[in-house]
Amino acid sequence: MLFSINILRNLLFVCIPCLLGLSIEKVSSSIPFHFCSNTTTNTTLNNTYQANLNLLLSTLSNASTVNRFYNSSAGHDPPNIAYGLFVCHGDATPEMCQDCVANAKRDIVQMCPNEEIAQIWKDECLLRYSNRYIFSAKDTSSTKCVCNAQNVTEVERFRQVLGDTLEALATRAANHQSGLKFATNITKFMAQQDLYSLAECTPDLSVADCSKCLREAISYLRSHCKGSRGGQIMFPSCSFRYEFYLFYRIIGSHPPVPGKVGISTSLIIVAIAGPIIVMVMLLIIGFWCKMRKARKRVDAINKTNVADEMETVNSMQFDLGMIEVATDNFSDHNKIGEGGFGAVYKGTLPYNGQEIAVKRLSRSSGQGAKEFKTEVALVAKLQHRNLVRLLGFCLQGEEKILVYEFVPNKSLDYFLFDPEKRKQLDWSTRYKIIGGMAKGILYLHEDSRLRIIHRDLKASNILLDLDMNPKISDFGMARIFGMDQDQGKTTRIAGTYGYMSPEYAMHGKFSVKSDVYSFGVSVLEIISSKKNSSFFQSDSTAEDLLSYAWKLWNEGTPLALMDPTLADSYSKNEVIRCIHIGLLCVQEDVDARPSMASIFFMLSSDSVTLPLPQQPPFIVHSRTELGIPNVFEPWSLNEASITELCPR
Repeated sequence: MLFSINILRNLLFVCIPCLLGLSIEKVSSSIPFHFCSNTTTNTTLNNTYQANLNLLLSTLSNASTVNRFYNSSAGHDPPNIAYGLFVCHGDATPEMCQDCVANAKRDIVQMCPNEEIAQIWKDECLLRYSNRYIFSAKDTSSTKCVCNAQNVTEVERFRQVLGDTLEALATRAANHQSGLKFATNITKFMAQQDLYSLAECTPDLSVADCSKCLREAISYLRSHCKGSRGGQIMFPSCSFRYEFYLFYRIIGSHPPVPGKVGISTSLIIVAIAGPIIVMVMLLIIGFWCKMRKARKRVDAINKTNVADEMETVNSMQFDLGMIEVATDNFSDHNKIGEGGFGAVYKGTLPYNGQEIAVKRLSRSSGQGAKEFKTEVALVAKLQHRNLVRLLGFCLQGEEKILVYEFVPNKSLDYFLFDPEKRKQLDWSTRYKIIGGMAKGILYLHEDSRLRIIHRDLKASNILLDLDMNPKISDFGMARIFGMDQDQGKTTRIAGTYGYMSPEYAMHGKFSVKSDVYSFGVSVLEIISSKKNSSFFQSDSTAEDLLSYAWKLWNEGTPLALMDPTLADSYSKNEVIRCIHIGLLCVQEDVDARPSMASIFFMLSSDSVTLPLPQQPPFIVHSRTELGIPNVFEPWSLNEASITELCPR
């Protein structure tokens, strides 16, 4: 009964304004957002481009706004061709669209005089032009971001609800059947509080580019509007907005009736309330019937999905005989590594010559065959250019084997800590490795189907491909191996001394911030070519790399941390910024460490002001000093990751 009352209340809220000819409009902003970028050194445009631009703007303002999107160009000779487009929001009527485009054309000429590239965002539309080709291309080069000055009270819960909402909204907008690439959503946050959100791309973008653009916008919002009660990010190709009030127009409603609702309106509401209640009850009955049919369809689909899942698992299974042929029966000369879960061998598939890396797991896993297959299938779905790809598995007898893509340039530590080989890592390569690691970890933490906490990020688990791009390995191993976990706390310490966060090493507490700590250690190692776990500096009182980096930072000489072999190949600002980020990551206070989304943005933009780091924890050098109980396993015994199922 309570369910019916809630539905009735919500439908009355929506239906009564519609029947009365009322509508809920966007909250207007008095100042439009704009971006101007003059790529010339002159104060005026050349005559040819100016003439083409004038013709283009005239074409845009005179174009039909029924379809809400229009693009055109004027001129024939680059770089004097003027390209332009407008897109009206999916909730705008044709009349609103026409007015908005006309106003945008007028304002952009005033705000961006003599500009070759400009765009303006208004309440109902976006208008942009350029002397470069801008059609069907994702563009996030210029950004406007607005955050509400007020914050929510339950920040962590809000972050989760907002993240899930925006991810789902991005998918809906990118795949909108109408081609508008526009979607809105209402999410229940508190009992009496709804979260309203809107996502939109320019319709000329592909589904993939729209999805990428919106996910960059999500990352930007996460970094800039943490805990804010409202936020808006505007790129040239897409935009996101969320608020705790209804800021967009309900599609299908009529223009608002001028003035306030008076006594006569109230009488009308009373007069029509009875028929509406009857209509709503009929809708509820119809809705219940449709739900029963839908449930039956879902059950049928789920059965199909299970069958498809099993087919996928079976297609990933390798024959043990083939693996033995590929690795020359696990011969020692093909052995390329040894980890906590078993040995790793290089192999070549006999039927197509593909090189593979074969991890032969130890036999202490408590998982059965069905659970093992399920976890492998889940982890294999995680696809990112900065993760080592899991190709399949072999499960025969007591053998449990994982088959990965082969990454030819070994691991980062092979180069980084060797006096000669580290010379092959110039600063641009190291900076690329740092950025690639950040992208991979961000994917594991926030953008994948599974939320994964790696727990053993270090140089030896970062593999390098032919172009020295980093690929994180051994992610998801806890799922595959069946390691226990209990709500972010474990009695089995899995990791490597020197990379573990203090709360994990001392108390077994892990979170995404544990990986952030390990990432910070790795960044400082990449810059210095010194291993934190065996740090020694004859002329320093610091006993570990983190303390040494902190000492140099406080003395105002952070570049002294840098590997001398880098010579003059580095960018001073980039190195100092990376040291700054590394020190932020290794702070003892878990909450003070930035998220991977924030770190990625810090690395991507040199215009963001970074907070001051706090002193890193003092690292002692023995298990006895750490006070770790004997029930914990030795360092590096299990190199594992932890995952949390995260609805997307």
